[in-house]
Amino acid sequence: MSITGRAEGTAQERTGLRVAYGGAVYPAEEIARGAAYELFSADEVPGFEWAPRPNSALPWRRFVHVTEVTAVHGAAAVEEPEAPLLVPLHRQRGWAEVHRLGQQPSAADDPLVTAVRASATVRRGTRMMKILSARQLAGHVRGWLPHGFCYREHDVAHLRTPAATALLRTDGGGGRDGADVTYALRWRAVDPGDYDVPAGTAYRGLSALGARDRLGPAVLGTGFTPSSSQLIPEFVTRDFADLPMPANATLLAYPAEGVEVVLYAYQAEQRGWLRMVGPQWRHLLAAVPGLSPDQEYVPTGEAPRSTRLIGTYAGGEYEAVADLPGGFRVLALTRAARYPVDGVCRRLRLAAWRGVPCLVLREEAGWLRLRLRRPDPDAVAVTGAQCHERGVYETWAPGGEVTDDQVVDHPYVL
Repeated sequence: MSITGRAEGTAQERTGLRVAYGGAVYPAEEIARGAAYELFSADEVPGFEWAPRPNSALPWRRFVHVTEVTAVHGAAAVEEPEAPLLVPLHRQRGWAEVHRLGQQPSAADDPLVTAVRASATVRRGTRMMKILSARQLAGHVRGWLPHGFCYREHDVAHLRTPAATALLRTDGGGGRDGADVTYALRWRAVDPGDYDVPAGTAYRGLSALGARDRLGPAVLGTGFTPSSSQLIPEFVTRDFADLPMPANATLLAYPAEGVEVVLYAYQAEQRGWLRMVGPQWRHLLAAVPGLSPDQEYVPTGEAPRSTRLIGTYAGGEYEAVADLPGGFRVLALTRAARYPVDGVCRRLRLAAWRGVPCLVLREEAGWLRLRLRRPDPDAVAVTGAQCHERGVYETWAPGGEVTDDQVVDHPYVL
C-alpha cells in the first residue's frame, strides 16, 4: 500500500500528507481540520475525477470524508475533533441497512436509527454550515441571520463542488439552475440548546407536508438528509428561530474546481461583512443579486432584529456577541469596552396566531411578520403561511389578532 515516483514527491512537498483509502495510499490535502481529505493520483482510479492543476503531475483527484479513510500519515495536531457519526454494524444490519433505514420516514423511531443519529452532537464552538443560493447569500450579506436547516461542517466537509452540495440546498433549486458555484454560511455554534434534531413526534407534521407546500427535499423525520448514497445528520435551529450572528462567521463560495473561497467575514462591532476575496475570485459574486463585487464592506443595516444576544456586566444589561472559541463579551466598538459578560442569554419574541405557535420576526404598521415554530399541514392551512426555504414558513398577521405575545430569554451556561 504505497506509491512511489516523482509525482508523489511533488505532492508530498506541497501537502506533507499521505492517506490510506481503498487499499492504496495517496498524497492528500487536509480539509476542515481533518474532517475530509482531497486525494491525488497520477493515474486514473475508479471514483477519481480528472481535475488537472498547474504545475502538478497528479491530475486525478477525489474528495473523501475522514470516516472513509483507514489511516492518515503526517497529519499535524488539530483542535478538539467533533463527535463522529457512530454506526454499530453487525451481520444482520450492515451499512446498507443502516442507510436504507435512515432514508425511510417509517423508521424514524427505529432504535438503531435513533442511536446512530444521537451520536452526532453539537457543542459550543462546533462549526456549522448552511448551503446557500445566490439569493440567500445576498440576504445574509444584507442582514439575514442563521436559521432553519443546517449541518455540522464535520459531516459535509467532503462535499466541495456545486454538484456535490446540491442535496444540501434549502431553496428548492437543487442545482438545477445551472449555477457553476455554490455558496455557504459558516459559523460557530453558540450553545447546543440552539439546535434541534428534525426527528420524532415534534417534526412529523413537517414531514407530512406535501410537495406543493414545501421547498427543498422532503423532511424524512429520521434526522438525516435525503440522499441515495450519503448518511448526513441534519439539524435545525430550535423553533426555526434566527440565531444571533457570531463574530467571524464567514460567507464562502465553492466553484467547480472544488476549492473553498472565503468571500466575506462578519465584523460584529460594525454589523457588516468585510470582503476577503481577491480579484481572481470576484467573478464568483457576479450572480449575486444587488451586490457589487468591488464593494469592500457591506453593512447589514439597522433593521430590527428578531433575536439578540444579551449579556450582563456589573449589574447592567448590554448587547453581547459570541466571539468563540474565546467566549462572550459586550458588543462595543472600542476594545477597552469589550468586557467579558457575567451572564448571557438569547432573547426572542414569541406569539400565537389562530392557535398556531409562532416567532415574531418584525412589526410594520400594526402587522406582525410571523414564522411558524412547528409547521404542519393544519398550521400552514390556517395561517396561509408560505414556504420560503426548506422548513421555514412565514406569514403576516394583524397585530390585534395575535395572542400570547411575549419576550423570552433562553439563558446559556457559562
